Amino acid sequence: MKALASFLALVTCAALASAAELNALSAAEQKDGWKLLFDGKSLAGWRTYKQGGTIGKGWVVEDGLLKKQAKISGGDIMTEQPVPATADWELSWEWRIAEKGNNGLKYFITEARKGALGHEYQLLDDHGHPDGKVGPHRQTAAFYDVLPPAKDKPLKPVGEWNHSRVVVKGQTVQHWLNGAKVLEYVLGSDAVKEAVARSKFKKIEDFGTKVTGHILLTDHNDECWFRNVKLRVAK
Repeated sequence: MKALASFLALVTCAALASAAELNALSAAEQKDGWKLLFDGKSLAGWRTYKQGGTIGKGWVVEDGLLKKQAKISGGDIMTEQPVPATADWELSWEWRIAEKGNNGLKYFITEARKGALGHEYQLLDDHGHPDGKVGPHRQTAAFYDVLPPAKDKPLKPVGEWNHSRVVVKGQTVQHWLNGAKVLEYVLGSDAVKEAVARSKFKKIEDFGTKVTGHILLTDHNDECWFRNVKLRVAK
């Protein structure tokens, strides 16, 4: 019994140490201007799309992970502070999705619109969720419903952790997945305008352009996890 207790204590300590190492910035990252958007302990810094709303019980923090629980409403959540349209910025995060799951990270979310409509980096079980069968423009790392990612994107199997980045420099936006650039587009370009015109966002004024906006995590009622969510805004 003592041996079992010692073993369980070691496992517990290892789990705690692992959780403590998450959601932290190195000295180099701090020097480069990175800021954590998720502290691993709470939903501090996040709010509902509508000011004054309450984040639902579907969003929980467990073992240093931000978890969207399946079939429990949490609502979309977004950062309290927007990123200025004049800024260049880079967003980095790790995520994993449940089988047949759907989620997304949106940027350029503005309260000037009637709803939480912005550019979405799709997070999906490409093979198990119906959206994946619609086409590549609705699969992981796509500019959702607008532009598809590279066909050879290095997506990890469902249940494993992926690392994603969105890089905005001037009018150029890049989507990265597990170290590979899988999509690049130019805001306001003819190519983007034409793609938006074919999408469900064709009636949204200024969609496809650079605007001051928040970063948002969607709630599609499926299980999804996030960690190491961080942002760097160029000065």
